[in-house]
Amino acid sequence: MVLFIFAVILFAVADLIIRTVISRMKAKKIREERALILNESLNVNLSSSEAKSLKRVEIENPKARIICVDDEAIILDSFRKILVLDGYSVDTVENGREALHLLKTHHYDFLFTDLKMPIMDGVEVTKATKELRPDIDVVIITGFASVETAVETMKYGAIDYIQKPFTEDELLEFTKKAYIKREARIRKELKPKVHISHLHSISDYNSGEFAIPGGVFISDNHCWVNIESDGNVKTGIDDFAKKILGDIDDIEMPNLGMKANKGSVLFSIKQKNRTLAFVSPVSGVVTKINSSLKEDIDRIKITPYETNWICSIDADNLDNELQDLKIGKSAVSFYHKEIDRYTEIISELRSKDKTVDSSKPLFEGELSEMDEYNWTSLVNQFFVHEN
Repeated sequence: MVLFIFAVILFAVADLIIRTVISRMKAKKIREERALILNESLNVNLSSSEAKSLKRVEIENPKARIICVDDEAIILDSFRKILVLDGYSVDTVENGREALHLLKTHHYDFLFTDLKMPIMDGVEVTKATKELRPDIDVVIITGFASVETAVETMKYGAIDYIQKPFTEDELLEFTKKAYIKREARIRKELKPKVHISHLHSISDYNSGEFAIPGGVFISDNHCWVNIESDGNVKTGIDDFAKKILGDIDDIEMPNLGMKANKGSVLFSIKQKNRTLAFVSPVSGVVTKINSSLKEDIDRIKITPYETNWICSIDADNLDNELQDLKIGKSAVSFYHKEIDRYTEIISELRSKDKTVDSSKPLFEGELSEMDEYNWTSLVNQFFVHEN
């Protein structure tokens, strides 16, 4: 037994070391590729029709697109080198007019502007940018003597300021925090809608929206419960679980006649080499299983509700157990809280783990693409609610 435990620990340590080495190798390769793109891009003779002083470095799947305007070439060189290697696409120009011209024809997430410049100063650039493109976050670049003015500029729409001279680490940390705040704000503004709907219209909603049928109860571990006319209840996975999980390979059904206890495992979803157990939302005896769903599992992609229930239970303590389930407005409120919680966790995870695809929309089969550690962590936080 001791040898077995030692072997398991040894395997886990070896696996961690291998994954760390592979992750570092990938990060090194990506950085080398970005350095090559940086050097090649700056050797390209860009057309002056866009902006005379424009230098552009675009990388594949950038974290964000940034335009920087400063009359000091050394500052612009630093921005390009530091931010491109960290995964951002960067345009730089030497005056505000050129920057505003580019805003009319290109999409950016951030505009960094020096405060003191000829032609247009940072205050004018900020005002014009927020007028032209209020969706772009403006950051002021300032020296120590102009900090007070930089703070004043924030009332015109700038989100923050960075003081020069700055180190590489300072710029990276500042930009990372600004990026996380922007992502969180946008996701809050574009929060997915949760609908109470009639069963037949569930499949009409977009992938970024969530549906809860009228009259259907939702459990904490994302099972739905529908009370039938004969008093039995049908249950399955809800829309939140379906969207996060993505493609399902198989369902391990409960046995007919099995005694289900609320909070104990009722059925399991299989995805690749992983199994996710869902606990029963109510107590009772399993009277039916949905064999047709097991034979055509892709039906659940359209809707997890209606005829795509997993099993039926003859509930024996429904009056008491219904109090722990959510319906109507309480179900919608629960969904909103879960969406906010998931968004916060996944945003933080994306900022730390370079293997997580930051360009992929939330709630689109994201869980299936994660490594074992992150998959287990999210499963435990959203689907495992045992008594």
